[in-house]
This record gives sequence, structure tokens and C-alpha cells, in this order.
Amino acid sequence: MTVSSLLFVEDAPPSCEPPSALPGSEYQLNLFHRQYFQLLDLDSLAWPEAKSLRDPIVQAWLYECMFKPDVLDFPPPERYQMRVLKALVARIEDAIVDPEEDGISDDLMSCLSFLLASDLPPESTAAQQRSYVTYSHTSDEDMHVKSTKQVTLLEWRSVLGSSGTTGLRTWEAALHLGSYLLSSHAGHNGFATASKNVVELGAGTGYVSVLCAKHLGARHVTATDGADEVVEALALNSFINKLDERKVLEPKVLQWGSSLVGSWVEEDIADYPYDLVSPLTKHKTYDEAAIPSLVSTLSDLFKLRPALCVLISATVRNEKTFRVFEYACKRNHLDIVDVDFPVVPKHLHRGPFYASKVPIRIVSITHRGESRDPFAL
Repeated sequence: MTVSSLLFVEDAPPSCEPPSALPGSEYQLNLFHRQYFQLLDLDSLAWPEAKSLRDPIVQAWLYECMFKPDVLDFPPPERYQMRVLKALVARIEDAIVDPEEDGISDDLMSCLSFLLASDLPPESTAAQQRSYVTYSHTSDEDMHVKSTKQVTLLEWRSVLGSSGTTGLRTWEAALHLGSYLLSSHAGHNGFATASKNVVELGAGTGYVSVLCAKHLGARHVTATDGADEVVEALALNSFINKLDERKVLEPKVLQWGSSLVGSWVEEDIADYPYDLVSPLTKHKTYDEAAIPSLVSTLSDLFKLRPALCVLISATVRNEKTFRVFEYACKRNHLDIVDVDFPVVPKHLHRGPFYASKVPIRIVSITHRGESRDPFAL
């Protein structure tokens, strides 16, 4: 079982709404735009059709909204830009039917030439550097860039930080939980976070925390992690998303298994009585020895706030480990109920984009004997 964390930014500028000259081009270009800023592998990109690529208006839009230097606030790393642009130019060349009529944008060619001539770090070095990654949440009925809910994170795509933590990138389970919280299912099931106080355990990049703080109307969010470098990065992502101005999200260091009595948590609960806990356990649930610490922290939180509800989104890579977690909860009088929200097949994703082959479970946890309404305080 592995889990992760999430985060969000301003809506994309209206100037990046795709041209509507070609029927269906808006949908294709929106999809390509979102995948590009999420840094998907080239093989996973939904490349626009040849007819669109030949269009000079489309090529101008691609340059202005995806590759123009010094315009984008959070551009992908230059090596990634180069790889995508090189493949894009090759596809435009293949799409040309009449060389007398069709051509390749001078701006795109100049940009590619600049990137090819730049002293870019090798792939191995680039993988160790921080990169901006933008996630977009949308549906088939809402494919306009200007109206989607987006989040930009500064992540280490190499996965591991200096302390061995995996909290420096966003994982599939967090993206799936974000999709759930933004769906109508969450509200129908009593998990709407509007005007609620939320605490996240193992927040990592802070995706869920910022989602709740910025797009779901949470009153206050306490985002915690056990690694100092992760909490520092979380604070930076909060700043990127302008949440520091509103003081609605607070990053904190919290070690699972440590006593909450007499800690800052008691004071935090007094100021912001917790309604919802979202523990994203990441790699730690691969290690069965870490499960008692997590369950101990959950039990302590229930003692301080009996009627709160816990949501966990977990990529289940090891059924045995998840069963150990379920058994530990049962021993501590915690009831687990599966939330019915299956992963959509990857080819149907419109944002965010994540693998669907490995099962992802969302479960709710309540203290036995307490109200089933998670917000009935």
C-alpha cells in the first residue's frame, strides 16, 4: 500500500484558451496542454491531429501558451521542453501536405534551435533537480483551460529526498483522492470540506491540503509531515499558490507515534477543531513496522476529537500490508469502510493523469460507536 499528497494554483490565463478555428481542435489542444504541464512522458501525450498541427493559428497558440520564453510563470524544465518541441516539430513536418501552402512556425523553430544550442544538464542530472508540475482537474464537460482547477507544485521527480523521503513528489493515490474530493460523490457521502477544519498526515507536496484550502472552501488546513525538508518544500508550494497570504494553510512537523498530549496538536485542535483527517501514508505503509505508529496517531486524534472522520487514499501494491493496517485499526476500535470511487481508465483521463493499473482504494475510518456523520459534532 502506498499513498501520497496533492496541491493547487490559479486558473490558467484566458489567453491560453485554444483557437476554435478547427472543429474539435479546442478539446485536443486542451488535453495536450494539460498533459504537457504535468510532464507526462512523450509516449503518453495525446498529440494533436495532423490537420490541427498544420494550421498556423494552432502553431502560434502552441508557441505562445507552451514554449514562449519568459512568459510562463511555471514552465516545465528546459530539457523536457526540448524533447516535446523536437517531437512536435517532427510531427508538424509529417503533417505537411503541400510545402507551398503549409509550413512550420518560425517561432517554434527558433525556440527549438535555442533549446538545442543551450547547455542543458544531462538527463541524469536533470532528474535530480526540482521541476514545476501543474495538475489540472476537469471533466469531459469542462475542457476549457480557463475554467479548470489547477495546482502547480515544485517537485523532485527523482522521488527520494536527501533523507530518503518520498514526500517530494505527488503520487497517484493523492491525485485520485483529489478527484474524489472535487466530485459530487464526496458531498453526497458527507465529505464536503467547505467551512471545515482539515488536518493532513504525511502531506508531502501538500496537494490535498492546498486543494482543500484553495478550491474546496476549507476554513483551515494543518498540513503535517515527519520530514523537515518535506515541510520546508510544502511551505514553498503554499507560497507558490499564494496561500501564505490568506494564512489558511499551516505546514507543521509531526512524527507518527509521538504523543499528542501536551503537543502543539492539542493547541491546534483548540483553535481549529478538526473535522476531517486525510493521512497519506506513502512509502511508509510498505513497512509493516510503521503501521502501529500511524494507527497510534489516528487513535490519539480520535481521543482528542472523537467525531472526526479519516479518509485514506492508498495505492495497494501489497494486499498483505493493507490487511495488516486493517487489523491494526480493528484492534484500536477503528472501523474502516471502502468508499466507492473506482479509478477511471487512463485513456479516459482528462486531468489529472495517473496510472490506473495498480488498484487505488479510498477508505473512511471512524471511531467505533461514534456518529457515522463525520461532521456531526
